[in-house]
This record gives sequence, C-alpha cells and structure tokens, in this order.
Amino acid sequence: MRFSFQLILILILGVFNAHAQDLLTIPSKKNLKQVDSVLVFKPQQQNLDKYPVVYLLHGHNANYKSWSKLTDLQKLANQYQFIIVCPDGLKKSWYLNSPNKDSLQYETFFLEELMPAINQKYKVDHNNVFITGASMGGFGAMYMMTKYPQLFAGAGSTSGVLNLRYSAFRKTTIAYLIGTYDDKNKLYDDYSPVNNLQALQGLNKALIFDTGTEDYLYITSKQFRQKCDDLKIKATYIAQPGGHTGGYWSKSIIRHFEFFAEHLKK
Repeated sequence: MRFSFQLILILILGVFNAHAQDLLTIPSKKNLKQVDSVLVFKPQQQNLDKYPVVYLLHGHNANYKSWSKLTDLQKLANQYQFIIVCPDGLKKSWYLNSPNKDSLQYETFFLEELMPAINQKYKVDHNNVFITGASMGGFGAMYMMTKYPQLFAGAGSTSGVLNLRYSAFRKTTIAYLIGTYDDKNKLYDDYSPVNNLQALQGLNKALIFDTGTEDYLYITSKQFRQKCDDLKIKATYIAQPGGHTGGYWSKSIIRHFEFFAEHLKK
C-alpha cells in the first residue's frame, strides 16, 4: 500500500513538473520572417503576485533548448522564484537589428514581440527583469542592457563577445549582419557593448560577467572590466579556469542566478 502511494505521488509530481514549463511559439512575419520558439520555466510553487524574469540567451549555432541541456533550469526557477525565458536566437542572429534589410531584425522582435508576449502571459515584476547569456548570448545580453537600460534591473555575460572585433565570426555571420570586417567599418565598434558602457553610468544596475582564463575571449572581459573601472560602474567580474565550452557555462551561469537573487534581497 505504501509503495502504491509513493508511486502515485511520483506520478503526480511528474505531471506537475511537466506543467512547470511552457513552449511558446511566436510567429514574426515582419521582423524574423519565421516562427520563434521560446521555452519558459516557471516556479512550481507560485505564491507571489509578481515574479522576476530572467531572459537567458544561447550562443552561436545553438537554439532555445540548449540551456536546458546544460543546466537544470527548473531547479533554478524553483530555488530563486524566477521565470526563466529561453528564446531561440536562430543560430546566428546575434540578437541585433541588421542594417541589411533582408536580414533578421531580432532586436525589434525581442522588444516588440517577445517581451510583450511574456508580459501578457505571465505575472511579471517589471522592476526586476534580468538578461544574461553565453558567448553570442552574452553579447546579446550586454548589448540589450547598454542600449535599453530602462528595461532591465541587471545583466550578465558568461564568455560573452563583448567586443565584436575579437569574435571568431567577425568575418562570417557578423559580417553578413553589419558588413565586411575591416578597420574602417565602425559598426563593429558601435555594436560592441564595451564601447557603450557609458549608458550605464550612475544607474546602479546589477552587472556580472565572467570568462574562463583559457577562453580566447578572455581579453574582451578584461577590456570590459577596465572600462567599468574607468567609468566607475559597479560590476561583479569573475576570472576563473575554463574554456569556451558548454561545460564551463553549465557551472558559470548558476552564479549569475545567485547574483540576481542577491540583488533582489538588497
């Protein structure tokens, strides 16, 4: 009898867990010219009127399911009472608007379609919206933060491409979006988060960024740190052993959630 009760309880919990995440599909005819898939993780115990949100952006050639394969997002949603939103960056969108009119306008999609859809469907605490990601996603998070600081309480980047001139894709997918890579193409500077940090001066945003010391992008994090210091922008910077790998991100991203939760307590 006890075994049967335990089995039933496990099945109930399994069903409950299955309903703790949603798969949204957002048709974007104008900005993306396709449907964007979004995986959303909600706290299993929902007792609050409003919930902080973390937009979690994936890296190059990944998709909306990639983060859920690297770490237990449901556990993080439960532990910190966050709604976690994992949109599909369509492998190589770089989460920006391209001057190339035939290309994706992901930035506009994010602001005018994705965020409104999340705000309409879920009980969002608009004062506590965070954004973070890895590699291309780290770029996207800090790019959005520096360009639209009024929308976010904080941002993070793990192994982020904080200076586009150092990206391994500067002559391929980035070049397709913002033009041929060369010293004269200033868009590589204009789009780079490290060159736009002045937008965050005096705003007291929650910022965290890290890169493994064996990562080829380690230099961009050092540049980002120096610029924060020069502008007297408070930020948490972490340098630790690791490369540009999913194994590194599966551990590093947990610290971002801890950091955002600490910010909420303050």
